[in-house]
Amino acid sequence: MSAAFAPALAFYPMQDGDLDAVGEIEAQIQNFPWSRGNFADSLRAGYSCWVARLPDRLIGFSVVMQVLDEAHLLTIGIGRAQQGQGHGARLLQHAMRQALGNGARCLFLEVRPSNARAVALYRNFGFQQIGLRKDYYPAQAGREDGLVFQKELA
Repeated sequence: MSAAFAPALAFYPMQDGDLDAVGEIEAQIQNFPWSRGNFADSLRAGYSCWVARLPDRLIGFSVVMQVLDEAHLLTIGIGRAQQGQGHGARLLQHAMRQALGNGARCLFLEVRPSNARAVALYRNFGFQQIGLRKDYYPAQAGREDGLVFQKELA
């Protein structure tokens, strides 16, 4: 499908009514997904929670926690059927713009080394690996490290 005919992707603040759809996407793309309650807690905490929608459905989400001038991308995801179409890149750009607009000067995140597509996406957007969290993530066989990435926004 050419970009000229691609359906419009729009971003909206996440609402309580989005939580079931967000949870379904999270469950389909993660082996150890956040619960519906984790997303609800993020909304209540006032984190920057957004959903990505095509005209007919919700296809993705992001959650960013900000403290002063530092933001932390806690989670981001695009439904499996919509992956590989540039939606994740657009959602990441949106999350970065929101963080910058809220006064963040840098954005941090952790990612599994085994998530090669995500690692490539972050590197493509200029994120630099600044650390390693040993045994950070649960894995099928024990634990998996987390790569710590940072990007200067301003």
